[in-house]
Amino acid sequence: MKKIGFIGIGIRGKPMAKNLIDAGYPVVAYDIRKEALEEIISYGAKRVSSCKEVSSQCDIIITMLPNSPDVKKVVLGKEGVIEGVKKGQILIDMSSIAPLVTQKLLKNYTRKK
Repeated sequence: MKKIGFIGIGIRGKPMAKNLIDAGYPVVAYDIRKEALEEIISYGAKRVSSCKEVSSQCDIIITMLPNSPDVKKVVLGKEGVIEGVKKGQILIDMSSIAPLVTQKLLKNYTRKK
């Protein structure tokens, strides 16, 4: 079974991550808000300390973040997803962000793989 990384355990991300755990998927989670992370860890997810760790440990990475700057930072920033990316990985951004930002991230992400 594919290991799924989930970044952003908020109002929309938390129920999605819980559904994946309920379905039997191993979930690795990261969020900058400790209380959100603690709740999903107690539900059965594995804790990591950075977005890079999520990407280095998972086959599929899902981001659920508030806005474009947050997604850019999580994917391209220091200790970001891009630093741990590996061949064959899938990145799914479910954030409500500008389409042009998504296109830019895709170019950087696929170039790194």
